[in-house]
Amino acid sequence: MADQMSISEQVASYLLEIEAIKISLKEPFTWASGWKSPIYCDNRISLSYPDIRTFIKKALANIILDKYEKTEAIAGVATAGIPQGALVANNLDLPFLYVRSKPKGHGLTNQIEGRIITGQKIVVIEDLVSTGGSSMKAVEALRRVKMDVLGMVSIFTYGFKQSYDLFKKGNISFYSLSDYNTLLDVAMDGGYIKPEELSKLKAWRVNPVSWN
Repeated sequence: MADQMSISEQVASYLLEIEAIKISLKEPFTWASGWKSPIYCDNRISLSYPDIRTFIKKALANIILDKYEKTEAIAGVATAGIPQGALVANNLDLPFLYVRSKPKGHGLTNQIEGRIITGQKIVVIEDLVSTGGSSMKAVEALRRVKMDVLGMVSIFTYGFKQSYDLFKKGNISFYSLSDYNTLLDVAMDGGYIKPEELSKLKAWRVNPVSWN
């Protein structure tokens, strides 16, 4: 069965297997934004599993080779995108930078760490995309120093319309290894959720702000 899985399905299966993604309708999680969510995703856990870490690294690298063949550097979004981006940069033998949410409050006050080269073609790595706000901040920071951002790649996205609208407005292309719809399919097949829970999980993705 594993050989017949798509990359998207395999990534979702791995994340469920190692509990990087947890599903809890009875006791929903509270995000930093204050949203109540039946889903919590922490892809940093994948770093503790060498086989899964390697699978994700190669899958991200393959998207970049396929979609952004002119890439000259990789940028990770702090903090969870830093190790993932560094792994991909190493795999592709490319320079690596990372981008903070805001400039550091001391020292050189850098927001971007690494060698900045004007006009260099760069791809941004995110571990997770929810509303897309932190991703666009990183893109804008790179553009301010006149780096050429080709696009962005993530491990997982919730697929909120808000994020896609933001990326479209910011003129940034985006690809993700896996997504929320695939996750629900894999979770159903794997017995992680019950059929009667599916509609509630779909309803949350449509309107997470007022979901209860």
